[in-house]
Amino acid sequence: QVQLVESGGGLVQPGGSLRVSCAASGSIFSIYAMGWYRQAPGKQRELVAVITSGGSTNYADSVKGRFTISRDNAKNTVYLQMNSLKPEDTAVYYCNAEAATSKYPYWGQGTQVTVSS
Repeated sequence: QVQLVESGGGLVQPGGSLRVSCAASGSIFSIYAMGWYRQAPGKQRELVAVITSGGSTNYADSVKGRFTISRDNAKNTVYLQMNSLKPEDTAVYYCNAEAATSKYPYWGQGTQVTVSS
């Protein structure tokens, strides 16, 4: 089992920055990729960014150049640094982990990010 706890969401003005964190615990040795997804009201959940255990990253086109995903292995934590935020970035952001020991991915409880003036 893997437990994921997000933190760092909040309200920010357009053009501002915010960093959200995801702390993993449990069977973390089995995790081979972690990512961030988001879901806006009335929309489907979508991939924002992913980072593999080898450090490879991938981003949605809508956030390339503005968001950066990183990981601190010593803290078992993945971060999403969000810059130049836009109102359309408003959503609940969910942390996700893919583990070799589970058929299904693990999810955190989500953290709200609101971009508004």
